[in-house]
Amino acid sequence: MNVFVQSPKAKASLAYGCRYRAHPSSPLKRLTFTTLLLLLPQSQNRCYSYRSLSPSLFLSRATITLHRSLSPHSPNPNFLTGNSCFFPMERFWSGSGINKNKAMVENLQTYGVVRSKKVAEVMEKVDRALFVPDGNAPYYDSPMPIGYNATISAPHMHATCLQLLEENLQPGMHALDVGSGTGYLTACFALMVGPQGCVVGVEHIPELVSSSIQNIQKSAAAPLLKEGSLAVHVGDGRQGWPEHAPYDAIHVGAAAPEIPQALIDQLKPGGRMVIPVGSIFQDLKVVEKSLDGSVSVRTETSVRYVPLTSRDAQLRNA
Repeated sequence: MNVFVQSPKAKASLAYGCRYRAHPSSPLKRLTFTTLLLLLPQSQNRCYSYRSLSPSLFLSRATITLHRSLSPHSPNPNFLTGNSCFFPMERFWSGSGINKNKAMVENLQTYGVVRSKKVAEVMEKVDRALFVPDGNAPYYDSPMPIGYNATISAPHMHATCLQLLEENLQPGMHALDVGSGTGYLTACFALMVGPQGCVVGVEHIPELVSSSIQNIQKSAAAPLLKEGSLAVHVGDGRQGWPEHAPYDAIHVGAAAPEIPQALIDQLKPGGRMVIPVGSIFQDLKVVEKSLDGSVSVRTETSVRYVPLTSRDAQLRNA
């Protein structure tokens, strides 16, 4: 995740749908540092700041917690639920100073997250406020809960995925959004491929599908929904949506333990998929299928997302 620094007395929870990295002064390697930091114990009214611990004491406490977390006899509930203390998080901005969608996009451009004119235009047209539940600051650079143990990702993660998929979201192309949630990124995809293209969102919570359709109907993508080039369906996204395959672009908005074969099969030769992979350690993977059908996978960045799982498991928060 990208990082804001909290005071030692502040409580924190793991923000899903964000990139993260270790502080550059950390004596530990990036992934080891970040994951161990997630496992530091949290009390009722405080959490530990890595800055207040010596490297040896930090590593000792984190290793003990890791051991306990992995033990079936004494699981660490913070670790299992993902509500661990997480200090060196970095957000590109925070607070309520950003109160316009255009200003949010301009900030993403300033920080180099949005680099293309097309992505900036689309994010300006699709107002994030229409997709964030009431009572939340829609332009705050953080993931937010949307109910049913799901989240909408932080703006910088949406921008990152749009940048990674831009070449595969050209007019007339087909795109699949797995775990479409509020419908925000699905709407962005639809504007990028246009009325001659096809965008399918798949979400296994029926209530989220209904609300996402309502969100899209208020947005700049509403005509595409009405004309049928954009659709959102109830289904198990791990199985993709074969009806409109193959897809030039596939986005997965939750972390899979491994890349589902069904999604690889539905990726078009020349296509690209962006998917978080992992459980304790998660990386945003970029999957590319060449014209001869061979598949290559590379890591873009470290991330933390909610798990890609069954509907029942998600509702149980398992």
